Amino acid sequence: MKSFLVIPFASFLAVFVSCAAETGPLIEALEPFRPYLGKTWRGQFKSSKPDKPTIDVARWERALNGKAVRVLHSVNDGSYGGESIVRWDGESKQITYHYYTTAGFMTSGTMSVTNGRIVALEKVIGSANGVTEVRSTTELLPDGTMLSKAEYLKDGQPSGGREVRYTEDAKAEVKFK
Repeated sequence: MKSFLVIPFASFLAVFVSCAAETGPLIEALEPFRPYLGKTWRGQFKSSKPDKPTIDVARWERALNGKAVRVLHSVNDGSYGGESIVRWDGESKQITYHYYTTAGFMTSGTMSVTNGRIVALEKVIGSANGVTEVRSTTELLPDGTMLSKAEYLKDGQPSGGREVRYTEDAKAEVKFK
């Protein structure tokens, strides 16, 4: 499986709109995402080859009048991409999200935020080369970079993963082909 075919919210978790709009209110449960909002992030996969890097660009933004967070991302100028909607689910009392991909599969998951670290667990729906779940973490580091790590699971067993360190890049663009 190519490492960029399953990218959880957390990478993408990275992604979004004008800074002025990002100062708007968010519901309390989504406030931990505020440091990511209104920023475009660019990162290279750790497993990339120097002569053929795998680059992810992600944009985070406030959505639905502050009742959701939207994350758009694309890999290698649109060869793959996706969109996540993150929201508070009052019924289950947890943060939930859906991630839709240009590869035709989607994921649905939950996340928690503890000490600034986003931890996500998602179920894959549809074909993603046999991957059934993704576990990921995303965090802002003291140097201002964002680190995203994911582990892919096939029927509960580890089956690869990815690591991407992002920096803010106001000139980077999320692209879809």
